Amino acid sequence: MQIATHRSPGFPDQKPGTSGLRKKTRVFLTPGYLENFVQAILDATGGAGGRTYVLGGDGRYFNDRAVQVILRMAAANGAARVIVGRGGILSTPAASNLIRQRATDGGIILSASHNPGGIDEDFGIKFNTPNGGPAPESVTEAIFARARETGEFRILETQDIDLDSLGETTLGGMTVEVVDPVAGYAALMETLFDFAAIRAMFAAGFTMRFDAMHAVTGPYATDILEGRLGAAPGTVINGTPLPDFGGGHPDPNPTWAATLMDEMMGPDAPDFGAASDGDGDRNMIVGRGCYVSPSDSLAVLAEHAAVAPGYARGLAGVARSMPTSAAADRVAQALGIPAFETPTGWKFFGNLLDAGRATICGEESFGTGSDHVREKDGLWAVLLWLNILAATGKPVAQLLADHWARFGRTYYSRHDFEAVDKALADALVGDLRAALPGLPGREVAGMTVATADDFAYTDPVDGSTSAQQGIRVVFADGSRFVLRLSGTGTEGATLRLYLERYEPDPARQAQEVQAALAPVIAAAEEIAGIAARTGRTAPDVVT
Repeated sequence: MQIATHRSPGFPDQKPGTSGLRKKTRVFLTPGYLENFVQAILDATGGAGGRTYVLGGDGRYFNDRAVQVILRMAAANGAARVIVGRGGILSTPAASNLIRQRATDGGIILSASHNPGGIDEDFGIKFNTPNGGPAPESVTEAIFARARETGEFRILETQDIDLDSLGETTLGGMTVEVVDPVAGYAALMETLFDFAAIRAMFAAGFTMRFDAMHAVTGPYATDILEGRLGAAPGTVINGTPLPDFGGGHPDPNPTWAATLMDEMMGPDAPDFGAASDGDGDRNMIVGRGCYVSPSDSLAVLAEHAAVAPGYARGLAGVARSMPTSAAADRVAQALGIPAFETPTGWKFFGNLLDAGRATICGEESFGTGSDHVREKDGLWAVLLWLNILAATGKPVAQLLADHWARFGRTYYSRHDFEAVDKALADALVGDLRAALPGLPGREVAGMTVATADDFAYTDPVDGSTSAQQGIRVVFADGSRFVLRLSGTGTEGATLRLYLERYEPDPARQAQEVQAALAPVIAAAEEIAGIAARTGRTAPDVVT
């Protein structure tokens, strides 16, 4: 067993996006590619000497091999201990919890989140800092600077180690601690929610369907929902994690979780439906006969969070990403707490959570979470919904109707145009950005543009700034659209168009969402010209 040092040319394409480095799996299979990025993480964060890390991933194709490589590199770089989930498995929120619970020096999480998996699909890797959250831009920029340089990486030459047995072993001079990936996370959930009340609700005949999408949340959901809460066997479907997610797309939205949607809209629907994604940090909520948009879910959770023991003290504040609807802002105003608007990317919530200025956060991209970890957390959101249902005795549809009657309804949708030629997408966004000064006062599709800008953010905690975070066009009636390029895809560019219109009148809150948004959709096309310039007559995904 000896340390080998290998030269690396550096890779100019290893710039982390909003959630780490994501590429096609075959790119990660390029000799030295994974190793170069891991060495960059270790070097850019002060070196591994004497440090302790958490390591695990969502079980997608290449996860098992990558874990072994990273363990050998951590040992070669002098790490003292690596805590790894059994079989190399950890959901992203469970990894965040372990980082915080064990006070480690950070963690390496292997996932491409909601992207498909397989040798011809996607893989990803990211570094989470000691607070448990994704690395901020200052750290990811330092990692990228190191990754693109010519340099070397160090790795221990030895055989794979057993990751299927709990306990400690040694690798060189480093301790490898294999832990149950579910136990610590489940124990945390029991401190936050009224498990007795939820158990009583299930015992009284409440029914549920949870689609784990053959992703990492399956074991967590089975243990907690069926094991600890007494939901009927079979409540969790597609609960076995598979390297290719069973050939599916592990993105919990109405398009990719269509089987669940069909069941929930059918005549024999359960009382409650939910789904989670590849690495367990996203969620979709569905009631019998009604779909809950992520923006509405965030608002309802904020409205009722105090029924759960972990939030009975009240909320310090609510934070949302800029493209997420303003529904949660109105709840915050009613509660007399601050509402924060950040760029897209969970890392932007970290400072607010660490400073105690926000308790619950959410993004329109099916992510919600709280200060219990520093990641969005799909199963956490499902459990909070269950706690609210148990406490109020109301079905999902009634909770939504009551919320809209009190706060007004925000019609909201996201249109994704995927795998767009990158040069074309960049030009479209650039041209729209250049046109922004001339938009206010312009009449478009029967509406008047009130303001138009490119969102910039100044962190209220540390004063750091982030520019060009999404183009916003707001109309005189408060309707708006937002356009931005997504940082989570691995092929071409994804244009995301976010559409929003507020309706305070309960008599006008039963419209079909796309019909209610039709004027905003028409205005966005006239101004941005997505269809005209891309030739796309419809979005690839509508959520």
